[in-house]
Amino acid sequence: MDVHPNIDTCIAHARPRVAVSSCLLGEPVRFNGGHSRDRLLAGPLSEFVDWVPTCPEIAIGLGTPRETLRLERAPGGPRLVTRKTRKDLTEPMTSLGAAKAATLDVDGYVFKSKSPSCGIHGIPVYAGDAAADRRNRGVFAAEIIDAHPLLPVEDEGRLHDDVLREVFLERIFAHARLRALLRDGVRPDVLVAFHSRHKMQILAHDPAAYGRMGRLVACAGVRGGDRLVALYADEFRTALAARATIGRNVNVLHHCLGMVSDHLDPVRRADLVEVIHEYQVHLVALSVPIALLRHHARGAAAAYLRAQTYLSPYPHELGLRNHVPS
Repeated sequence: MDVHPNIDTCIAHARPRVAVSSCLLGEPVRFNGGHSRDRLLAGPLSEFVDWVPTCPEIAIGLGTPRETLRLERAPGGPRLVTRKTRKDLTEPMTSLGAAKAATLDVDGYVFKSKSPSCGIHGIPVYAGDAAADRRNRGVFAAEIIDAHPLLPVEDEGRLHDDVLREVFLERIFAHARLRALLRDGVRPDVLVAFHSRHKMQILAHDPAAYGRMGRLVACAGVRGGDRLVALYADEFRTALAARATIGRNVNVLHHCLGMVSDHLDPVRRADLVEVIHEYQVHLVALSVPIALLRHHARGAAAAYLRAQTYLSPYPHELGLRNHVPS
C-alpha cells in the first residue's frame, strides 16, 4: 500500500504542543520565589515537545514570594483560600481556568503535583487544621480537565513511572498527529490514509473503537464533511485514552506477524512467535517483539506494516517500551 504524501509529512513532523506548569521548567514562580524544575521535562522531553508554560497563581495577580494556598471545606464545595489572610481566590482561579480551557490548543497538559491550583490527584480539602478529604483536584486543573475530558493529563511525579510515562507520551504524539491532520482540512482520501497508518495502534487500545472507526472511514467518500471528521476525531481520542493491555498488544503483534509471515523462513517466523509469547508471559519488554517486527518490515512487500504508527508511536530516542510487564 502506498503511503499518502500528506500523511507521511503529518506523521513525520507532528510535534506535540503540551501545556505545563511553569515552575516545572525552572521558572521562579513558586510561592517561595523558587521553582520545581523537573529534570525529565526540562531535559530529555524538551527535545521532542513544544512546551506551553503557564502559572495560574501568577496569572491571577499573585506575586512571588506569596502566601501559600489551600482548599477549605465550605457549603457548595471547596474554596481556594490563602492560609493566613483568609482571602478567597476561588472565583478568579475558576474564571481563569474556564478562560484557558476555552482557548486551549494543546496535545496534553503536565500539571504541578500537590498544588491546590494545579494538582490533579489527592489534593486535600481542610476542615480547620485537619485534612478532611484527599480526593480532590486543584481549582485550575479541574476546570481544564472538566472542559477537555479526553486531553492527556499527568503530573510530573507520575511521569517518572515507566508505564505512566509511556502511556502519556503515546497519547500526546497521537494527538499531535491528529491535530496536524485537522489543521488544513481533511479530504476523504487523506482521512483514509491517516486511519490506515493508525489501525494497529487503535486496535491495541480499543478493539470496539477500531470497528466503529473503520465503519466511519468507509463512509468518508459518501458522507464526508466536517461532521464525519469530528466524529472520527472524537473516536480517535477516545480509543487512545483506553489502556493497551498485554492481551491486546499480543493480538496486534500477531496481526503484524501475519503481514510479514509469508516473507519469513520458518526459523525467523518461529523466533517471532516465541518472542511474542515471552512478552505475553512477562519475560521480555514490548520493545523486543517490536524491534524484530521493524527489522522484518524493511522490504518493499512489508510497506503497510512499516507504515504503522504502532511500531513507532513516538521517537525511538525516548527509550520507551523497555520495561518488562509485571
